[in-house]
Amino acid sequence: MADLKPRRLRGHKATATCCIASVATPGLVATAGEDGCVCWFDMRCKDVIDIMEVGEEPVSSLCFRPGNENMIFVSSEKQVKSFDVRLGSSCPWKPLESYDYNKEEINQIACNSKSSFLAATDDGGEIKIIDICQKRIYKTLRAGHTSICSSVQFLPWRPWEVITGGLDSKLVMWDFSKGRPNKIMNFGLSDANNGDGKEQCFNPAFVHAIEVPEIDMLDKSDKVCVVARGDGAVDVINIEAELATMRSKGSRKPQKGSQSRSKEKEIPDQNGWKRLHLDYSSGGHTAAVSCVAFSLFGDRGRFIISGGNDKLVKVWDWTKCLDAGQTISSSDLLHLNINLSKKVNWLCTTPADMENLVVCDTTKVVKVYSVA
Repeated sequence: MADLKPRRLRGHKATATCCIASVATPGLVATAGEDGCVCWFDMRCKDVIDIMEVGEEPVSSLCFRPGNENMIFVSSEKQVKSFDVRLGSSCPWKPLESYDYNKEEINQIACNSKSSFLAATDDGGEIKIIDICQKRIYKTLRAGHTSICSSVQFLPWRPWEVITGGLDSKLVMWDFSKGRPNKIMNFGLSDANNGDGKEQCFNPAFVHAIEVPEIDMLDKSDKVCVVARGDGAVDVINIEAELATMRSKGSRKPQKGSQSRSKEKEIPDQNGWKRLHLDYSSGGHTAAVSCVAFSLFGDRGRFIISGGNDKLVKVWDWTKCLDAGQTISSSDLLHLNINLSKKVNWLCTTPADMENLVVCDTTKVVKVYSVA
C-alpha cells in the first residue's frame, strides 16, 4: 500500500464534492463544493486561479461541453446552469442558461460527445435529457429506476443511447430517442454478485457511479461500462456483449432473473466476455465504492481508478485481461493502492505525466497525486 504525499489544493470553504479535468488544457482542473463554489486550479500555479460563486446550495456535479471547454455545466439542487469560463472574475459570474426541468435534487449531469444533449439524473429516479442547442427539454426517462438515480453517462459509440445507475442497484441502458430502456441489470439479485455465492459485504449493491471510455480509447478498452458498487465491488460490464445476449434471446421467454445473471469471477475469454468482477478477493475495496474513472494519462484508458469509503484509492491495470494469449486472475490486476485519511467523494484524472490524479475527499482540501 502506497502512502503517496499529495499536493493540496485550497480554495473551498466546505467539503469538496466533485472534480473534472480539462482534456484540451492539461493541468487545468475544476472542483466543486458544498460551499456553492467552483474553484479553478492550474497545476503550474500554487494557488487557486479563480472561484465561481454559483449559489448558496452545494454543487453536486460538473461537466465540460465536449469540443468547447470554454463552456461548463454546473448542477445544484434541482437546477443546471451553464457558464462561459472566458468571462472570468472580471465581472460577476452569471449563467448563460439555466435549466429547471428536474423535480428532485440532481445527482449527476453529463454531456454527450457531440455536445447536443445534456442528461441530469435526480433523487426521484428520473433522467432529464436536455437539448442544449434548442435550449429545451427533449425527453424524460422514467420507469427504469425505482429509487434515486445517482449516475449517468452517454455512450459515445451509440449516439442515441445513455446508461444510468441508481440506488435501486440497477444499471439501465436507455434508447433516449424512444424514451425507453433497452436493458436493465439488477445487481441486487443474490446470483448477480459473486460467482462463489459469498457476499462482498453487508451493504447493498447500490450503483454509486459509472464511467464509460472516451471514443478514442475504444481500440484499447472495448465498449464497456465501469460500475462503482455499494457492496465494495467494481464491475466492468461489456455493454455490447450484454446487448447481444439480449438480442439473441429474441422471442425466447427469459428466465426469472436471467437478465442480470453473471458468474464470471475470473476474467472470461475475451471473445464475447461479459463481466469483470473486482472485489475484496481481488485486493479490492472493503466498503462502498463511491467513484470510478479511466486514466487519461499515458496509455489512455489503460487503468481504471476507483475510490471508496474505506479511505482507499485503487488503480487497476484492467487491460491486461484484454491482451490475448494468457488467462489472468482478477487478483493480478491491482496495480497500486493509495492510502488516504478520509473517505473519497470523487476523483478524476488529467492527461499529465505528473500530478495526474485529483481526489475530493470529505474535507475542503483537494488532493493531487502522481500515478505512474
